[in-house]
Amino acid sequence: MNTPGTPLHLAVEIGGAGRHPAAWRLPDADVAGLTGAAHHVRLARAAARGGLDLVVLAEPCAAPTGDPDLLEDSLDAVAIAARVAPVVPGIGLAPQVDVTHSEPFHVQKAIATLDLVSSGRAGWEVTVSRTPAEAALFGRTPARPVAELWLEAAEVIEAARLLWDSWEDDAVVRDAATGRYVDREKIHYADFEGEFFSVKGPSITPRSPQGQPLVVVRADDPEALGVAARWADVVRISAPGVSQAAAARLEVQAAAAESGRDPSGITVLLDVEVLLGGTDGEARGALAALDALTPGPDPEGVQYVGTPEGLAALVGEIVRAHAADGVTFVPLTLPGSLDAIVDGVVPLLVGAGARPSTPSSGTLRERFGLSRPANRHHAEVCP
Repeated sequence: MNTPGTPLHLAVEIGGAGRHPAAWRLPDADVAGLTGAAHHVRLARAAARGGLDLVVLAEPCAAPTGDPDLLEDSLDAVAIAARVAPVVPGIGLAPQVDVTHSEPFHVQKAIATLDLVSSGRAGWEVTVSRTPAEAALFGRTPARPVAELWLEAAEVIEAARLLWDSWEDDAVVRDAATGRYVDREKIHYADFEGEFFSVKGPSITPRSPQGQPLVVVRADDPEALGVAARWADVVRISAPGVSQAAAARLEVQAAAAESGRDPSGITVLLDVEVLLGGTDGEARGALAALDALTPGPDPEGVQYVGTPEGLAALVGEIVRAHAADGVTFVPLTLPGSLDAIVDGVVPLLVGAGARPSTPSSGTLRERFGLSRPANRHHAEVCP
């Protein structure tokens, strides 16, 4: 949570050719490379060059519709993050992982592994699958009410946090002379028993550099709000305007306090859909051209179509109104809108003193001003 003088946090969500369904048809979209590693590395490098704190790797779970106008392929976000991490230093990576149709043990192992291979830059955005079509893709469980999905998601997060702590920090000895690789006394059972599943543990992955990778939750649903307030380090919100975002942020903080947490330990990021141009008219014309190819959906929250200067002013308004601790840019087109953010918007925010001229180093937790949690088997730890 931002305090006076604290730089605002910047994140970007990347996926495919951008949020707009016609973005893949633009000349700079590199449609042939959208499923390749180079495309994702290039986008992550652009975000890192701009000193952004976090890249959220989108993983849509919607069933293909067969519509020839839509880009409907989807890659595994964790696998992409693991490919990007070793070659793009200095930025956090948070893949979206659906927990409705995934095994909790596998999810926590994958995120812990990402934290290890990224040297402490891993996050995890928790998502749920809502529709019968999505359920049919997996054949694991039928579609269920949203409230039940988020109750299950809360259990997954709790189990993951227990498993992340099941190895103490110094459990791995690696003493070749004695042949002793681990200290068994420092590996513990998780013994999680919930309504939806149970996990005995321990994990098979050592405790990672951050101890507890960052957990990201979108709090757009009332059912998700309680989960975010109880378990999330970073909460994403969407709202139609700045004043509504400020109200949503207050709801997150109140829910966190009600759950027994210090609201200052949670960072709230406001989603802003973005399409930039050299002038407002140029940007609006670009959006109209995209809509003429394939009409885009109504914006999910704040949408900015205009110049870099106007977007920088909007971010400043968001901060002054205490509407969020930062923003998650959601480019309508990739790589074009991301490059415009990095080269046009970020320098303006740096010049205004809202962002540091040199990005901070260290773990993702440190970039968000969060300490490394003590292992619960050493001391009481707050999730």
